[in-house]
Amino acid sequence: MPTPLDAAIQDQLVERRQRVEAALGSAPAQPPAALKTLLTEIDQALARLADGTFGLCETCHETIEADRLANDPLVRFCLDHLSASEQRALERDLHLAARIQAGLLPACDVRHGPWRAARHYQPLGPVSGDYCDLVPADDGSVFFLLGDVSGKGVAASMLMVHLHAMFRTLVSTAMPLALMVERASRLFCESTIAGQYATLVCVRAVPDGHVEIANAGHPPVLLFDRRGGLRRLDATGLPLGMFCSEEFTVHEACLEPGDALLLYTDGFTEARNRSGEELGIDRLTAQAPAWAGSPADGLIRLCLETLQGFTSGVPLEDDLTLMAIGRESG
Repeated sequence: MPTPLDAAIQDQLVERRQRVEAALGSAPAQPPAALKTLLTEIDQALARLADGTFGLCETCHETIEADRLANDPLVRFCLDHLSASEQRALERDLHLAARIQAGLLPACDVRHGPWRAARHYQPLGPVSGDYCDLVPADDGSVFFLLGDVSGKGVAASMLMVHLHAMFRTLVSTAMPLALMVERASRLFCESTIAGQYATLVCVRAVPDGHVEIANAGHPPVLLFDRRGGLRRLDATGLPLGMFCSEEFTVHEACLEPGDALLLYTDGFTEARNRSGEELGIDRLTAQAPAWAGSPADGLIRLCLETLQGFTSGVPLEDDLTLMAIGRESG
């Protein structure tokens, strides 16, 4: 039975075929052989969709990696059965993609007015679907963003870059935070295929300590206050791209010097120990008194120490990104 993803890929292939046919129609009497080859490959992919063999490796007949299919619906072989030259080309592409992603990240320790932000970014593979950014606005406020795109690998990393570009543009519009996230969700829905979405936290902070927080289906933001208390700020809407028309509300808070926000992807709280238990949020909230007053970089360090002590060397199963935002004196 065709899935929504199959239908979306079929629409994508039909559109590609129309473009290639248009290019062939406007080509000279002897059109480039590459265009004819591409048209043949598209027709073969459409035929595989029709007979139910789409997404199966032509060598081992096992399922091809989903992120590779989403990225390129013309692929016909799983990673294990690529030729040596194809494997080398893929390795070069992944290395370049990893360098591009790293170049989009904010610095590990950033100060902007009274705000100090620290982050830790740890992809599971060469590229990641985690999104992390810091964007100053013209009005003196600063936006802190952290998200997690559905899926893994190259396809997720491409969507992460899409989010990065989209929010860099939206911040410049100076629209209210809730409206900005609603607009982002609509754009994301309209520009991705079925089944793709992203959870996201967007924090707008102003110099007087006031913050607004929109949480699109992401794990709760944790507010550690300087006296040892903790406030949990849950999602205010569904993930971006779930529907083309979504509404979001915002949390508001005023941070005093010594208070801090902790943002994280689920690769952190869903990390497992040798017994298969997840780290979870409760273990973090229990640390609130001991972590009170920690600067942003110190909070990141404490999180990583807690993670390492809990997992005892068990490998992570997902990308891991942490961002701490603290208000400092002055």
